[in-house]
Amino acid sequence: MLFDTHVHLNDKQFEDDLEVVIKRALEQGVQNMVVVGFDRPTIKRAIELVETYDFLYASVGWHPVDAIDMVEEDLQYLEELSKHPKVVALGEMGLDYHWDKSPKDVQKEVFRKQIQLAKKVKLPIIIHNREATEDIVAILREEGAEEVGGIMHCFSGSVEIAKQCVDMNFYISLGGPVTFKNAKKPKEVAEAIPLDKLLIETDCPYLAPHPNRGKRNEPSYVTLVAEEIANLKGLSYEEVTNQTTVNAKKLFGIS
Repeated sequence: MLFDTHVHLNDKQFEDDLEVVIKRALEQGVQNMVVVGFDRPTIKRAIELVETYDFLYASVGWHPVDAIDMVEEDLQYLEELSKHPKVVALGEMGLDYHWDKSPKDVQKEVFRKQIQLAKKVKLPIIIHNREATEDIVAILREEGAEEVGGIMHCFSGSVEIAKQCVDMNFYISLGGPVTFKNAKKPKEVAEAIPLDKLLIETDCPYLAPHPNRGKRNEPSYVTLVAEEIANLKGLSYEEVTNQTTVNAKKLFGIS
C-alpha cells in the first residue's frame, strides 16, 4: 500500500475527471492521500474532498507566494480548521524566492505565524521551499519547529541539508524529480537518508515523474517514485511502500 503525502486534487485540472483519477490511484494501491490547501479556495475544496472520501486527509496552510494577501482572519480560519478530524497538518507554508509577488519579510512573518499556530494546535507542518533553503532552516530553528516536526515537501536540497532537517524532526519527502535522469541531488538524498525518515509524494498535477514528465501528474504515478527509491537504495518495492506508509501514518497520527 502507498501513501501519497502531497496531492492537489483540489486543483482545477482535476475538475473533469476526478473520479477516474482517484479510481486509478486506488487500483495502483494508493491507500491514502493528503490534499493540500494553500489559500481560501483550495482549502475549501480540500475540506469538501476529505468529507467525501474516507481515505483522503487534508493539510491547510498559506502559500508563501500569496503571503501578501494573508490577513489575521485567515490565520484564525486555519486555527478553526485545525480542529477538523480530517485535517492532519498545517501547510504548505514556507518561503518562495523564485516569484516576487510577496516581499521576503512578509513571507517570513507569515511563515513564523503558521509555525507558532502549529505548535499551539499540535499539528505537523508541510514546508514549501523554493530558492530559500538557508532562511527556511534558520526560521525552523528559531521558532522551535522540531516540537511539531513535519515534512520537507518535494525536497530538492543537498544531503547535508536533508540531514539537518531530519535532526529537527522532519521527514524528507521525494516526488517526481527523483526519477529524472539529471536529478543528482534527489537521488543522492534517496540513497543517504534512512528509509524511516523518507516519504513519497506526487505534488500532482505538477512534477510528473519519468516517463510522464511534462504531462499532468496524478496520484497513481507515486508508484514510479517508490520504484526509483527502491532501485537507488537496493531495496524491494514492498519495503519502500510499506515503510513510507508507516512513516506517513505515524507523522499524521492516522491509525
